Amino acid sequence: MDRVERSERILEVAGELLLAWGYDRLTIDEIARRAKVGKGTVYLHWKTKDALFLAVVLRSQFRNHHRQLARMRADPLEILPSRMLRGLFCDFLNDPVLRAVYTDDVDVLGRLNDTAKKELTELIAEGDRMLCRHLEVLRGYGLVHDDLEVHHQQYALMAMATGFFTGEALLAGRAPVDPEVRADILARTVRGALETPGGQKAAAAAAPEVIALYEQFGELTLREIRRQVRD
Repeated sequence: MDRVERSERILEVAGELLLAWGYDRLTIDEIARRAKVGKGTVYLHWKTKDALFLAVVLRSQFRNHHRQLARMRADPLEILPSRMLRGLFCDFLNDPVLRAVYTDDVDVLGRLNDTAKKELTELIAEGDRMLCRHLEVLRGYGLVHDDLEVHHQQYALMAMATGFFTGEALLAGRAPVDPEVRADILARTVRGALETPGGQKAAAAAAPEVIALYEQFGELTLREIRRQVRD
């Protein structure tokens, strides 16, 4: 097993155990045992337990980002906020690590979420700037309304996403059973709040600019993943 395969194996095991045991109870010894490597081998890849689990979280977010980019490249309409959030919501439902991150699940993440917010301050700020620029591009092509300041639209979009994402835990038993229906309700809510009747032609024209933004952010995420790895 080469270095890359070994690190991927360790990340897979760490992710599985994080969900099963939670961050606070989990030890590097247990991860090494389950991954069938020595404890020292884990530390050959990551300097600390925090660095390892930040890599687990970042890998899930990067995979999610990659899926989002693939949808945008396949269909320009996927750059619309309603379609983008619908896709992100479905990804969120299918990825337990993302669910823990987006809902700030203390049982799973323990103090890791606080550490992530400190360690990833720059990446989080860049994500905010990317979303703001995304909305500015859409406004320029007449795909979203311009009757609000763009930062207010960004806030509205993030608030709607937060409500639906955290609602998965808070409204269990009161929401539609079919996840596709919940995703459609989210998309309809966002569409009604922000979007104009602009069509395929405008989306196709705007898509290259939006996709470029997300490609740049993907590179920043990869750089951050590498930063967590021991030199």
